[in-house]
Amino acid sequence: MKNNIKNIVVSAAFIMIVFAFMLANIVIPDKEFSYSERRRLITIPDFSADKLLRGELADEYEKYILDQFVFRDAFRRLKAFGKYYLFNQQDNNNIYIINGIIEKMEYKLNEKSVLNAAGKLNEIYEKYLAGKNVSYAIIPGKGHYIAAQNGYLTIDYDRLAELMMQNIRNMKYIDLSESLTIEDYYKTDIHWRQEKIIKIADLLMKESGNDVKASDSEYIQHKLYPFYGSYYGHATLKLKPDDMFYLTNKTIENAVVFDYQSNSNSKVYAEDLFNGTDSYDVFLSGAKPLITIYNEDCKSNKELLLFRDSFGSSIAPLMLEGYSKITLIDLRYIATDLLEKYIDFSQNQDVLFLYNTQILNNSSMLK
Repeated sequence: MKNNIKNIVVSAAFIMIVFAFMLANIVIPDKEFSYSERRRLITIPDFSADKLLRGELADEYEKYILDQFVFRDAFRRLKAFGKYYLFNQQDNNNIYIINGIIEKMEYKLNEKSVLNAAGKLNEIYEKYLAGKNVSYAIIPGKGHYIAAQNGYLTIDYDRLAELMMQNIRNMKYIDLSESLTIEDYYKTDIHWRQEKIIKIADLLMKESGNDVKASDSEYIQHKLYPFYGSYYGHATLKLKPDDMFYLTNKTIENAVVFDYQSNSNSKVYAEDLFNGTDSYDVFLSGAKPLITIYNEDCKSNKELLLFRDSFGSSIAPLMLEGYSKITLIDLRYIATDLLEKYIDFSQNQDVLFLYNTQILNNSSMLK
């Protein structure tokens, strides 16, 4: 009799829990964006008889339900906790943590993609840059400094650099790998820390033939806290956030940033974007196809064309002392053929291609 009662209670509790979750998923509105994962969530798919007959509708609904399931972040956190601490697994969805440093496993090296990236740089040189002072540099991922010694796979940085050097023509290679350390990166984010890369700005300008040093300037540090980087949400664990510092001086404060897409001016830093969709957007307001920073205080008429990814947003302000203007070009968002409509390539310009290893290993995104 007691066993029957226990079975009934357990069954009733199970049914109530299932029913409660079902009701909660019906009642609670769908979310459009996951701030922890820095991505848009899948919304309810449109019905069509054609998709139903092909079986596509069921697949779309499955992905939709997984994205919109109630308490999704709590279940993701529980899963990560179990993998890391109960089952002692080394990673969760290719995310691993070493001494509070969160990194994503990027493996293996896609040599075809690297060759495509080299071809893209050669194409741009031949089309616009012939005869100019052109350099390129590769920003290592955090895994370059912590992966191998801790038993994780990572991109072979040396092989990537070798492939680029073998296939890129008429450009100078600037090696950054020995000048950076793991302390130069955020623990919860992919990017480097601006206050740590003054030495990199010096190196890039020196190797580009510019005598000005970023390190000769005096900067004021502005602290923003807490900074939850892009990897924080992927780790799903309660970890210590980063401090974010951005640097100002008279030149940076007086500079004007022109956005060709919105046809508007702004300042170098957008502190109001901190704790928004991506707090790293504080630097030059985030991803933009084409922007120019004007430095009217510069005595030189030299300009810099910086072909870049998001890493360029934090280092460009440090290089302003050496240039009257810096134009940042993000080929993920603007096609190569459109550049001549906006940029006068006849001017006195240094040119720098600055990309991190993930971009070069997935270079199909470069237009």
